[in-house]
Amino acid sequence: MPPRFSDTRRITPGSPFLRGVSMLERWMIPGVFPFTLPMFDVTFEVDFPTPVTILAGENGSGKSTLLEALAWLVGFGSQGGSRDHQFVAEPEMNALGRALRPDWRQRVTSGFFLRAETFFNFASDLEDAGSLLTRNGGKSHHHMSHGEGFLALFEDRFEDGLYILDEPEAALSPQRQLALLSIIHRLTAPRNAQFIIATHSPILMAFPGATILSLDGETIRQVDYRETEHFKITRDFLADPDRFFHYLFADESGP
Repeated sequence: MPPRFSDTRRITPGSPFLRGVSMLERWMIPGVFPFTLPMFDVTFEVDFPTPVTILAGENGSGKSTLLEALAWLVGFGSQGGSRDHQFVAEPEMNALGRALRPDWRQRVTSGFFLRAETFFNFASDLEDAGSLLTRNGGKSHHHMSHGEGFLALFEDRFEDGLYILDEPEAALSPQRQLALLSIIHRLTAPRNAQFIIATHSPILMAFPGATILSLDGETIRQVDYRETEHFKITRDFLADPDRFFHYLFADESGP
């Protein structure tokens, strides 16, 4: 059986393991990205009070930047991977990651960071290392659809630990997003795993008991699922798509 993304030390149930992060002013670099974003100032602080935390926000709001910093801080590859399996050479430092101070309930090293945009390279590196998935009889990722490969990784390798997922819905159909929710529930119900997920998917945001943090604006704020623009726009569009098309496709040359 191929190695999983975990270490041999026993994790005491009780996620969230990483309870939050705050900014260390001495490591900030004024005028340099991402410290040019209003959110990442000296007052920056974010809590992860539940086993599942959802980061919501528009493109460019800083979700991926924050996840990359968290991954680097934990010791995962900031481009994707685990502590023991990083598929690209890491830069000397992640500026934001170095400036963050973690608040651990229990320090964990198992888990990994998944980036949708680099998943193909990560899966290829696993195969090159002889670590095929046991699911589907060790079928190559190159013989699966993107969504099949995603879900195979989730089902085969998610266990105890901390998992940082950047837009996992990118390759998943609505049905497979529901399957991912089932996997997350199976692992977080006994509080052996923690998930921090950046997503645009209203399906994933609806995970029961998840903390949803909005990054739209100059500060991070906790919101209800139904307060997110993702939920509101999806709900309103599905209720009356013709109304949206009327404005989207309006003839701008008319009076």
